Amino acid sequence: MSSLNHCIKFELDIKDENIVFKDYFYKSIKLQKHKIYEAELIQPACPFCGSLDLLHNGHLIANIRYPTANASLPVIIRLAKQRVKCRDCDHWSMAQSELVNKYCSISNASKLKVLSALTEDRSMTSIARENNVSINTVQRVLGNCSHRFIDSYEYLPAHLAFDEFKGVDRQLHFICLDGDSHQVVQILRTRYKKTLLKYFGRFSPQARANVKTVTMDLNFYYQDIVRACFPNAQIVIDRFHMIQMLTHSFNSLRVQVMKTFDKRSRQYQLLKSPWKLYLKKFDELEKAHPRYNWHYKDCLTQAQVVMEGINTSTTLENSYNLMQSFIQAVETGNTHELKSLINCQDQIGTLMHKTLLTFKHNLTAVLNGAALPYSNGCLEGFNRKIKQIERTAFGYSNFINLLTRIRLEENQYKEKEPNSLLMTA
Repeated sequence: MSSLNHCIKFELDIKDENIVFKDYFYKSIKLQKHKIYEAELIQPACPFCGSLDLLHNGHLIANIRYPTANASLPVIIRLAKQRVKCRDCDHWSMAQSELVNKYCSISNASKLKVLSALTEDRSMTSIARENNVSINTVQRVLGNCSHRFIDSYEYLPAHLAFDEFKGVDRQLHFICLDGDSHQVVQILRTRYKKTLLKYFGRFSPQARANVKTVTMDLNFYYQDIVRACFPNAQIVIDRFHMIQMLTHSFNSLRVQVMKTFDKRSRQYQLLKSPWKLYLKKFDELEKAHPRYNWHYKDCLTQAQVVMEGINTSTTLENSYNLMQSFIQAVETGNTHELKSLINCQDQIGTLMHKTLLTFKHNLTAVLNGAALPYSNGCLEGFNRKIKQIERTAFGYSNFINLLTRIRLEENQYKEKEPNSLLMTA
């Protein structure tokens, strides 16, 4: 075998002994310079009976796209596949190679490179441009991964986290994560109660009994699903959502009190311009170095601003003190203090009163959220990654493609059968 054949095979990293390279040259195709390799694919034996007594009957020329490090110089292998007839079994056949699948002009190496790029946060257009293939080819490679994700209904993690995110057509999709490993358990097309009951009902009783906690927001029917499907699970309300509801109700009260004063008054300016200070923890406010502010034309510390602002209304002051105590009790896991704050009888804002009634209605789950270390923080971070995937692709119109891309980028895909994966339609 010639040294040219060895050099080209070494350069292209091709190990198929039945491929023999004969020449290479440059050619302009559609105003772009291409590097063309001419090769022949030999059929050594009959694939049906293994006989070596073959009758050659011409070649089928196939132009195979091959990956290259230089995207501005595409590589094409002009492969001449032998057509043969077996003299023993009279079967006709054509030479095949692992370089490329039958009836396909995109090499398996190119598809693997596309698949590797799909695990990164990149658009399909940029992947197609880098690998000198069409966007449809990238979509086919992505579509051929979807059948690899098979659900197992024999195991569920001990700690689950429930939430939803906006996906295809701005619809809300259900997502469930493992609270310990932060791995995706399942992503469903819809978050309807009937759909979730049907999905979790497929798991074995032993798998559902293994679930110890389920972390969620204050979505009311999620709790019904937990009680119906997981007999040993404790419901845990996420701490972030509790504090978010409380701060939102206080902020609404602050705006309501602020509007009772004249816009040019000192009280109005103290409640309006430094609004972010009222939402911070009081221990984090600056108390030693006063600064001049032109809104209320005075030199005050952050703590002085907040104290003077909440003193404008007894209801606002009570609500602020309750919010600060609630945040501290949640952070320290003081369930006794938390329970007394939820049953508080002080004069507070109407919206905050409704928030406390909601907490009182879900008292056990709220106390679990403060006492147990589990939260939806991992789920919120994962939803942020999903938003970035959708933003890079300018949105998805196919839920299966979105689901596959999410799992590929999270390295959930384990390649076992590359040949079956890389088959094209």
